[in-house]
Amino acid sequence: MGVIADKIRELQKREAKILEMGGAKALEKRREDGKLNARERLNLLFDKGTFREIDMFVTHRCVNFGMEKVEIPADGVITGHGKVDGRTLFAYSQDFTSRAGSLGEMQAKKICKVMDMAIKAGAPIVGMNDSGGARIQEGVDALSGYGEIFFRNASASGVIPQISAIMGTTAGGAVYSPAMTDWIFMVKDSSYMFITGPQVIKSVTGEEISFEELGGAMAHNEKSGVAHFACESEEDTITQIKLLLSYLPSNNMEDPPYIPTQDSPHRIDESLDKLIPDNPNASYDIKSVITSIVDNGIYFEPHQYFAKNIVICFARMNGRPIGIIANQPAYLAGCLDINASDKATRFIRFCDAFNIPMLTIADVPGYLPGSEQEWGGIIRHGAKLLWCYSEATVPKLLLITRKDYGGAYIAMCSRHLGADMAFAWPSAQIAVMGAEGAANIIHAKEIKNSDDPKETRKQKIKEYEDLFSNPYCAASRGYVDAVIRPAETRARLCDALDALCTKREIRPAKKHGNIPV
Repeated sequence: MGVIADKIRELQKREAKILEMGGAKALEKRREDGKLNARERLNLLFDKGTFREIDMFVTHRCVNFGMEKVEIPADGVITGHGKVDGRTLFAYSQDFTSRAGSLGEMQAKKICKVMDMAIKAGAPIVGMNDSGGARIQEGVDALSGYGEIFFRNASASGVIPQISAIMGTTAGGAVYSPAMTDWIFMVKDSSYMFITGPQVIKSVTGEEISFEELGGAMAHNEKSGVAHFACESEEDTITQIKLLLSYLPSNNMEDPPYIPTQDSPHRIDESLDKLIPDNPNASYDIKSVITSIVDNGIYFEPHQYFAKNIVICFARMNGRPIGIIANQPAYLAGCLDINASDKATRFIRFCDAFNIPMLTIADVPGYLPGSEQEWGGIIRHGAKLLWCYSEATVPKLLLITRKDYGGAYIAMCSRHLGADMAFAWPSAQIAVMGAEGAANIIHAKEIKNSDDPKETRKQKIKEYEDLFSNPYCAASRGYVDAVIRPAETRARLCDALDALCTKREIRPAKKHGNIPV
């Protein structure tokens, strides 16, 4: 027994040393900076007492530049698995107090191992990134490590949800793994992403820019669209990650988690009958529609600061998770542009990959015109939206509230791109273009040659409105399944979702398509 006791004490001693991480001084500095350490982050993420660490004793093998004398606890990253809300999750958390969390050969092997486990187990993975980047002393071994991680990001895509939390500065090659995952969370005023930092930019181009302006949370949430969430603190980040996970299945072979609701699926909301303004050019907030129709008015919105002319969010309808894509008339009149197309496309593909039904709410006058959009590739980016809706095989519902014109009508999950059920409010206007523009083109000569061009033009606009600026022409062709009273929208959508929950659709076998990226 004495020998065994000694060995247990040795184990406990070794564990205690590793649990000290970068040492008391380094940990205190983190606290002074208002940051959690790598282990505290994992403890907040997982249900209490469920986290199990793996590869605690892994060490680096580098002997260059005196590294053989350097100890790096857990080689700068903590990996393991546990439960979040009772469901299995794998995670890794880089430890900045241990050699700045720099990535070398063995740290990469630890991350790759936990990713492989997650893929085999069919469980989501969360990566908490807080690293100084590649461990320069390890040279190409560090670069090899990044490549191995990237390969697994691609392999896991569409198989298990991948979530990245940027908890510090992430630069150079380290930014690409988060960019290849499904969702990126950043912390306001304390997390940064960039390929080259401000100092390098200044030395090469002469441009002076701060960390925050170049790659802060709001820069990537508002301007680049690289990040999906800007959180108030590290604690808030972890809370938001858990909320996101609550809408997602563990893998692509499962259905998303059902949560019973006390909110009646047949609830009527009279306020929707008065929501659409009398003036067709007046705006309203599409989020009012979303709040009205989803369970308890609760939705979870990624990318809320980016491409505000389109809204994407997760919600539940009669307990079932659903992904919502909606034009926002309150911003750029809800027009589709390059960024809105990209934002919606990626969300649609995520929902389709993980068996999450989709609801599209259309109020769109068209694509945003202008040379900037054309030269930026609106044709190519807009084509992505057509592609991904056509490709998606999950249940697809469409609700048209007002304008739905031209190519944008087709792009917003029209019946022609595979919408399973399409509904329209009486206020819907489904046409090639607005009545004024159409009348000017169709009746140009007649208006010009009339005795009273102004009155003739007015009559022709009215004729076009009566013919096409309504939902009934599309309904008469079967392109709209039902014209419904706005107040009854929740009931009709919940019933449709219930009817389609067993949908199966088989497509031709192929390796993969060639999406217009």
